[in-house]
Amino acid sequence: MSAQRLERAAHLLRAPLLVWGAEDPADLAALPRPLTVVQTDRVAHDALRAAGLDVVTAPKGRFAAALVMVPRARAAARDRIARAAALTDGPLVIDGPKVHGIDGLLREVGRVGTVGETIAKAHGKAAEIRGEFSEWRQEPAANGDGWVTAPGVFSADGVDPGSALLAAALPGDLTGRVVDLGAGWGYLAAKVLERPGVAEVALVEADSRALDCARRNVADPRARFFWADATTYVADPPADHVVCNPPFHQGRRADPGVGRAFIAAAARTLGPRGHLWLVANRHLPYESDLRARFAEVRELPGTPAFKLTHAARPLRPKRRRA
Repeated sequence: MSAQRLERAAHLLRAPLLVWGAEDPADLAALPRPLTVVQTDRVAHDALRAAGLDVVTAPKGRFAAALVMVPRARAAARDRIARAAALTDGPLVIDGPKVHGIDGLLREVGRVGTVGETIAKAHGKAAEIRGEFSEWRQEPAANGDGWVTAPGVFSADGVDPGSALLAAALPGDLTGRVVDLGAGWGYLAAKVLERPGVAEVALVEADSRALDCARRNVADPRARFFWADATTYVADPPADHVVCNPPFHQGRRADPGVGRAFIAAAARTLGPRGHLWLVANRHLPYESDLRARFAEVRELPGTPAFKLTHAARPLRPKRRRA
């Protein structure tokens, strides 16, 4: 969808170009080269790099122009604009769909600067903007619960209730190697590390911004940090426990397939006697996936909003005889 707008907006930009937050290489086909893409999500980062693009998590140097792809979280959008504006003296263009609040964001821009040429197409807008946006920059900082988070990361304003429920339900005598799949900014891992019998916790998180926050929140030397796609991660050696509060959205659309992929990854990551501790919104249909991948599955006491599951002894696919 962005590709149609950016094809018409390409004349506003020039190289070397900074592009902040692009996910689909096809959206960038009409833009001037060379360009550098800032992408902190590991899955999108790897897809862009596989398409031959220059991809970084933190840009260096200066650019002749900048393009910001607008995320849904308004604080993250403002932060991207401030950071991109600081790296160019040339044109600054923002692009986003209506469902990401592009209209409201442009109204905010109008209160501190000006909105120039605007292209409205494919249920969104691309617009050149001008102004002083340095006050929109937002560094990682402690939220109301005292945990360091960054704008746009999951549950940035406070501890997620599902994660808090799972942390309280974990056994006090947890031991061995633990993997936190989709660790975010580190709350669950920190709670796991309160158990003295835990030898190590691997925090696996696809968003490098969240993982950077986790490094500040989890100072325990038993913690190890992995910028990786949780759905493809495999522990080596296998883990004794996996804790998990998986996401269940792709964009704005609820997608239980994301949680199912986390469950499959947990089964691969665990040893033969391993345990999965999972929290999920109560309406999500994960029971059949859990029974297909674990020999033992039982529901723990939860809440009307969240269900807790303890699954053990992952099932291995039977090898076919030659």
